[in-house]
Amino acid sequence: MSVHELRRKTGDASEKITINLGVVDLGQIDLLVQEGFYSNRTDLIRTAIRNQLAAHAEVVRETVTRKAFVLGLQDYSRSDLEALQAAGEALQIQVLGLARIADDVSPELARATIESVVVLGALHASAAVKAALADRIH
Repeated sequence: MSVHELRRKTGDASEKITINLGVVDLGQIDLLVQEGFYSNRTDLIRTAIRNQLAAHAEVVRETVTRKAFVLGLQDYSRSDLEALQAAGEALQIQVLGLARIADDVSPELARATIESVVVLGALHASAAVKAALADRIH
């Protein structure tokens, strides 16, 4: 299994989120955009989120260490899972970032080798694998 540090790159995959804001907050955001502080609403929101993440970076680092999370990108290939199955081992996936289970992993192989899944961020896997692991995803 390979671990890669996530870095922002042009064209890097991102996840879309939806937030609800009050009209006063939204108006203030629009005012700051109009005054040229930010290029658009998304720019302000991303900047605010990054500032909060930077302010809490130490807590994130301590928690990742304490809870034994993989930080960044974790790929699980069919061959990785087949090797675990051959060794009679089970996998506990704990990722802060992006966990990807390869498209060629069957639901049966996933159930046989993945004991639990905790992903803070995004889990990319086929719909069939996600359905097979539904009772193990926390």
